[in-house]
Amino acid sequence: MLQEFKEFALKGNVVDLAVGIIIGAAFTTIVTSLVDDIIMPPIGVLLGGIDFSEKYIQLTNWDQSYPSLRAARDAGTAVIGYGNFINAVIKFVIVAFALFIVIKQMNNLKRLTERKVEDAPKPAEVPADIALLSEIRDLLKGRQGV
Repeated sequence: MLQEFKEFALKGNVVDLAVGIIIGAAFTTIVTSLVDDIIMPPIGVLLGGIDFSEKYIQLTNWDQSYPSLRAARDAGTAVIGYGNFINAVIKFVIVAFALFIVIKQMNNLKRLTERKVEDAPKPAEVPADIALLSEIRDLLKGRQGV
């Protein structure tokens, strides 16, 4: 089972890519929840109750005030949702760090398996006279079949 997993992890093909995409999508959902539900609320409390997902700069309809980013967008107001951008950057950093760790471990595993192959005992070198005699034997076997 470990050998199968090693072959699966180190071999690149379409099925592996599909599995990676599915796991990546699931991982993105987890990271989104981590950032939105666990990381950002304490940061918001530390910064005085700020909810970053609701932070925006209003570009039009200056005479109007909106209670939320969604309300401003629903009213057709042009806004820059920089709070969502901050959340997206944090999500990206988390995903990039996680991928860095996974790739680093894969490279370590690959180096370990290569080292084991290099450390394997090499077959003894056949002396020249034995190799010559083996070649003559093989040639004679070929003539007997003719």
